[in-house]
Amino acid sequence: MKKYIYKMPIALVIVLLMGCNDTKNSRYTNQLEVKKATAKTSNNHPGKKLMQNKCYVCHNPTTGHKGRIAPPMVAVKSHYLKDDTTKEAFSNAIWDFVKKPNPYKTKMQGAVNRFGLMPYQEFKEEDIKQIAEYIYDNKIDEPEWFKEHLEEEPKGNMTYQNEDKN
Repeated sequence: MKKYIYKMPIALVIVLLMGCNDTKNSRYTNQLEVKKATAKTSNNHPGKKLMQNKCYVCHNPTTGHKGRIAPPMVAVKSHYLKDDTTKEAFSNAIWDFVKKPNPYKTKMQGAVNRFGLMPYQEFKEEDIKQIAEYIYDNKIDEPEWFKEHLEEEPKGNMTYQNEDKN
């Protein structure tokens, strides 16, 4: 009996230590893991799918330079986004133009001269703002020829903008 009395506390300590080491069943979560799980990634952001379905009809990044009917979305991003532009200001500027296209409020006069004014289309403000949020935060697809085109032609007030802010 005496040898069991000495072994019992040792066994109890071993069992307790093993129970504390089980992190998989922990009731506590790491804050970083929660943020990663709930964050909008560039692949699942609703604005990405909206842009592909609504904007790429005319602004497709895979269309060649000569066969285009509208500038690529990276050109839109580069014209409307400056270093000090907030996401809200960017989103509002895009919506302001798209809700009622007007040659006097465009930031892309060269595109209007080349392609004509974007025709009015009935878009929901919520959709356009989601697209603008996605464009603002993420690197978007651009044509292979786009950077070379920027070097060849004068670009007015535009500076190349296509960084991933996430």
